[in-house]
Amino acid sequence: MEVSLEPRQKLQNPAFVWSECLKLIKPNVSPMTFNTWFTPIKPLEINDATIKIQLPNAYFWEWIDQRYNALLNNSIKEILGNDAAIEYIIMDDWKEEPSVIELHHRASLNVPAPKQEIKPVVEAKIDYETNLNQKYTFDNFIKGSGNELAVAAGMAIGNNPGGTSFNPFFVYGGVGLGKTHLVQAIGNIIYANDQSKRVIYLSADRFSQLFVDAIQSNSAAEFQRFYRSMDVLILDDIQFLIGREKTQDLFFHTFNSLHQAGKQIILTSDKPPKDLKGMDSRLISRFHWGLTADVQPPDYETRLAILNKKAEEFGLNATPDIYEYIATHVTSNIRELEGCLLRLLANVSLSAREIDLELAKKSVQEISTSRKITISVDLITKIVCEEMSIDENKVRDKTRKQEIVIARQLAMYLAKELTRISLKNVGLYFGGRDHSTVIHACTSIQNLIDTDANFAEIAKNIKNKIELACT
Repeated sequence: MEVSLEPRQKLQNPAFVWSECLKLIKPNVSPMTFNTWFTPIKPLEINDATIKIQLPNAYFWEWIDQRYNALLNNSIKEILGNDAAIEYIIMDDWKEEPSVIELHHRASLNVPAPKQEIKPVVEAKIDYETNLNQKYTFDNFIKGSGNELAVAAGMAIGNNPGGTSFNPFFVYGGVGLGKTHLVQAIGNIIYANDQSKRVIYLSADRFSQLFVDAIQSNSAAEFQRFYRSMDVLILDDIQFLIGREKTQDLFFHTFNSLHQAGKQIILTSDKPPKDLKGMDSRLISRFHWGLTADVQPPDYETRLAILNKKAEEFGLNATPDIYEYIATHVTSNIRELEGCLLRLLANVSLSAREIDLELAKKSVQEISTSRKITISVDLITKIVCEEMSIDENKVRDKTRKQEIVIARQLAMYLAKELTRISLKNVGLYFGGRDHSTVIHACTSIQNLIDTDANFAEIAKNIKNKIELACT
């Protein structure tokens, strides 16, 4: 027989109080927010109108505190009265005792988020390589305004892979912004928490190459079973599957199998799903099932923090004005910041002089002049199609209409001229065509340029526009 509790007794029951609090919170946030940030919270105990609730980690606390502190406090006061307060327990999985942060009046306190320590990944004796780089952890990942959402979501996934609404987790952004570091940090923390988890990281290009190898060795079925056995699949640079129809089809079925089994899928790309021209529409749809988060270039404060962190790693000792100068003048990505410090270190070693502002300026100038113009096949195709009034999607189709064929061939020709992409990959981009088709296209366009002055002028103008777009 179930014994009912008196109202006063209920208010001393942390599970009851928290469930009532959740009833007030739920209508004020989206279902995804509620499931991701509130359902993992565990009520522990109530003492003198103070409820203790446990959060999975410090990043979780920071996200909750910055965005939902008022909602939480108002809800708990509605249940327990105006004297009610919340005590957050941050559980560190690698310590026997939890650390406690009291937030009775958050506005009057300035309590920093506790630094989370992550155990180094220890390789277990398993039948495959995780491919995870142990140096990529959240502990050495610099968080800033440009990656805040991605980092918070990544920590939530790391704590509960496959159990959040962030599945798949799709991270996109430009080169050198930390996407690979972030997704490998997620993999590392999952593996550090539970080494029985089958976690694997690889690039989409490598995934495709392994699939081709499996077909050639008549082991495609084993290949599929292997990747479907994973608990966490991290695929970097998913855009490299464009044009590879068979690999996309395999990945589609692998994706479905993993997702239906509640396994975690993590993907990165240089652009958002909607801009992945040539990707199977079924995959694009599935990429939107979870969370899509972009990573933006770091702001000044984040660049400064990165420089200080990297300088410490390199053993470089310079005055603050040196780092401030570099952070002001190197703004595009993290990779260039690191490159600038390495050049500064090299210049110090070669010149046997102390680090000064002139040396910093020299290093920044070297980075600026060594930047290569990045011209992508995407950009080439876009400008060619705009200038020739052709639907961009048509150049990847099998149509033989003359105007479309010429646009496709010109795009292939310029891709060969202006990029270092292999003929094979150029062909794959344009609807899975082989390298011989690209060679034929280049020969045809060169003949047109040599024999048709009007077309030669058109091709020249388009090439100039492409190069101008990248300066």
